[in-house]
This record gives sequence, structure tokens and C-alpha cells, in this order.
Amino acid sequence: MEVSAEQPISENLKDSLSITETFKDYSSLKKEVDTLQQKLERLGYIESKLQSLTKKTDSTYLANYFFGKKYSYIKVYYDEGYFSKKELQRIVTKTTGSYFMLTFETAEQSLQKLNAISTEKGNAFATLQLTDLRVEGDFLSANLKMEAGKKRTLDSLVVKGYEKFPKSFLKYYAGIKTNKTFNKEKLKEQNTAINNLGFAKTTKAPEVLFRKETTTAYFYIEKQNNNLFDGILGFATDEDTQRLQFNGYLNLELNNNLNYGEQLLINYKSDGSDQQNFRVKATLPYLFKTPFGISGELKIFKRDSTFVTTEQQARLNYQINPVSNAYVGYKGYESSNLLDEIEVGSTIEDFNSRFFIAGASFIKRQDDALFPIKTELTLDSEIGSREIENTSEDQIKLSVLASTIFNLNLNNSIFIRNNTDVLFSETYITNELFRFGGINSIRGFNENSIDASLLSTLNTEYRYRFNSGLYIHSILDFGYFQNQTIGIKQNLYSAGIGLGIQTKAGILKLNIANGISEDQNFNFSNTKIHLSLTSKF
Repeated sequence: MEVSAEQPISENLKDSLSITETFKDYSSLKKEVDTLQQKLERLGYIESKLQSLTKKTDSTYLANYFFGKKYSYIKVYYDEGYFSKKELQRIVTKTTGSYFMLTFETAEQSLQKLNAISTEKGNAFATLQLTDLRVEGDFLSANLKMEAGKKRTLDSLVVKGYEKFPKSFLKYYAGIKTNKTFNKEKLKEQNTAINNLGFAKTTKAPEVLFRKETTTAYFYIEKQNNNLFDGILGFATDEDTQRLQFNGYLNLELNNNLNYGEQLLINYKSDGSDQQNFRVKATLPYLFKTPFGISGELKIFKRDSTFVTTEQQARLNYQINPVSNAYVGYKGYESSNLLDEIEVGSTIEDFNSRFFIAGASFIKRQDDALFPIKTELTLDSEIGSREIENTSEDQIKLSVLASTIFNLNLNNSIFIRNNTDVLFSETYITNELFRFGGINSIRGFNENSIDASLLSTLNTEYRYRFNSGLYIHSILDFGYFQNQTIGIKQNLYSAGIGLGIQTKAGILKLNIANGISEDQNFNFSNTKIHLSLTSKF
């Protein structure tokens, strides 16, 4: 088929029209002739029409069109009650209180976006159309007509599949609330957030039942096993004896076994040098179907025959929105010097501390089994006093944890995490300092082997994912700490490589890292090897 018009047809216009030249039969050719006129109208040739379709040769037809004038813009008059100027500026470049301008080629797409805005405001059945199309100088003008329909609010929620699912998580964790404006697209996003709970997942998109007076959303959820067992076996060389040394770690999480969203955490660590750390924590979220929850925690830390410190904590938590929460509470410390004889110049003392605690966190999750948390920001503060032999001293502790994942593409990503802790006090003793080092702080160093009154660590990883269940990553960590009890300020560095594998038993991780301080030379015997397995049951 050949196409002609009363004016030359440019190559750009031919490309825009995507004219088909060959057809298997006359019916297909006729259909293309009609479609071509519709394309011309969408490009701004609203006066176009088919003049004739004639047979030029036995195998060639000539379609002769009248194009007429091309209009590049359309001026759309609208009722100010339809959209605010701010909403229109999301779609169009020029707008006033009574009309806005659209390029002719994007008019249809722009109307679809405006219709989506109307849907966001609860008009689930809203329709938009242009009426009274007319020529106004060098451009076209039209009136925008809206059939809004009845404004909808979400009246009720129904869970199918996991009938005992704690519905408070729909309201506070996913942010799905009744008696709010109905928005189907937002509902789909909130439905996806349920997958990040761990103990439940959605099986398909939510469905909505519209009755004359009510709107009901149906969520299809199934329960998931989310009890976790995490064990680490570490190997290192003792610096004094040069013998192989074993490190142990056990983490047990029991989640949602009572269908309440509750959590019980038990953690035990031993580094092979008589250093032991025990932790138990219980959390009850959304008490009485409110955004408030409570948690209690007990920690016991013992360093060989030097000292033992017990820490108790109670919190009242508040879910601000699906990604943010805050808390207030109480924390108490009791520490005892275990040395049989008091050493001259010892910085270990018996003490008691009492603190008012407050903090907040922001956690943005992603639908990824290996890396479920994309961005995290946690702020913790403690204000109180420490008492030694009836002498009290005011203290403040501050802690910041920030991490994020930069997803470069499906296979490559960069992980960065910073942890900073600081203790403000007039005097300092060893058994009240922060303890860090190891796989969860700065790799390449023994677990909790470094005492600090101030510390800041930066963990970085370049990750390459081979598939959904296998990745490797680099290890490059930096640290700085101060220990006021002995007057030390030092930089730390570590480098290595890691591997993660999704197995039938769980996620297996292998880390190999070597850590050095600024006044220490590299020594291969300082290399630490850590194995961990996180298994759900």
C-alpha cells in the first residue's frame, strides 16, 4: 500500500504513523487504512480524512488522505473543583485556575494520569473525557468533563487463608486502615509489605467487593514458619599459644507461635577465652489492638574472672507509621568485680546505673529473602546516673545505627553500615564501656574484644549475586575508638571476602577477614573465619 496526501509526508511523520505496506488480504488493508486515520487524529491532524482508496496495479493500492492543519496543543478548560493546581502540575507544564495546556500527542496519557489522581481521592469509578472540541486560533480547545461516581472509603477488611492472622499488623505495620479513602494502587503496595513480616506472605493481590453502601477488601495470606536458629562456628589462632581457638554463637528466635506477632529471642555467645554473653528478650506488639507494644530484655556479660555485668531493660513501643516507630523506657545495669584481690590502678569497679531511655527507628524493607532490609536508621539515647560506693555521677549514652543498600542492578549492589556509640561521663571504668569487635561490628577482630568510651565503625560490602540463592561479597571495614580509662585513641581496619548460599536448611554464610590497628603490621595469623547458618523451622 502507498499513502499520499495534499502535502509532503516527512520521514518523521512516516515513522510516527508506522505504516504497514504489505497485507495478506483486502480486509487487512482496509483495517490499516481506518487505523491510519485514527493515528493521524491522535497526532493532531483532527481534520484528516480518507479521500479515496484506489487500486493502482494488480498488487498495489493507493490511499489518498487529506491531512489538513496539524494542531500541537490542546487547551483544556476544567472545573476548579476537579483538581488542585498542585495535582495538575504533576501532569502538565502550564496551568491556570481555569485551564491547562496539553501537547496533543500526550493528551490521552495525561488524561489517564488525571483519572488515577481522581481514583486516589476515592473516586474508584471516575471517568474523564474531553467535550466540545473546537478550534481556538492556532490550537484546539475542549472542556474536561468528569463522571466522578460515588466517592469510596474502605469499610472493612477480610483475611482469607490465614484466618488467625493478627489483623493489627494490617493496620499499623502495613498501614491499611478502614474508614479511609479507598485507593486500589496503594492497597496493592500495602499488601506487598505483608511479605516482609516473615511469619506470613500474600498469595495474590487483594480483591475488592463494592456494594451499594460499603467497600470490602479481601487479603489472601498464608502462614509461614518464621522461627529462626542461627549458629556460628569460628576459627582463630591464639596470639599467645598459637593454638587453634574455637568461637561459639547461638541465636534462637521464636516468632508468632501464638498468632499474636509476638517474639521470644534467646542469644548466647562464647569466644573461647572465657568471655560469655547471654541475652533473652520478649516482645508483645500492638496491645489491645493499639499501636502500643511492650518489650523486656535481660543481658548478662561475663569476662573471664574479671567482672560480670547484668543489664535489664523495659520498653513501651509506639508504631508511628509502617516504617517508623519510637519508644521510651527504663534500663538498669549492675556490675561486680570478680577479682579476688584488688589490683592497684584497676579500672574495674562494682557499680549500679539507672537510665531513662528513648529512641526511634526507621526501617525500609524490600521484597528480597537474602537482604530484606534496604535502609535502616536507629537512634538510641540513655540519660541517667552511675553509682559507685554511694557516689553518684550523671551520664549520657548515645547510639546511632545507619545502613543502606544501593541496588545497582539485579546482580550488583553496595552495602554500607555505620554504628556510632558514645558515653559522656566525668570518669570512666572498664566494665561500663561499650564492647565491640566481631562479625556484627568490625570483622577480623575477636567478638567483644575491644572496650571503648567512644566508637564508630563503617562496614562496606560490594555484593555480586549469581542467582536468587548465591552471592559473594567483599569485606572492607573501618573503625575508630577511644578508651578513656587507659587514654587510647586508635584506628582499625579489616579486609576480606564473604559468601552467602540459600540452602534447604537456611542461609549459610562464610566470612574470612583480617583486622589490624594503625600501629600493627599485617599478620596472616590474625585472620578470622566465621561460619553461620540461619535456619527457619
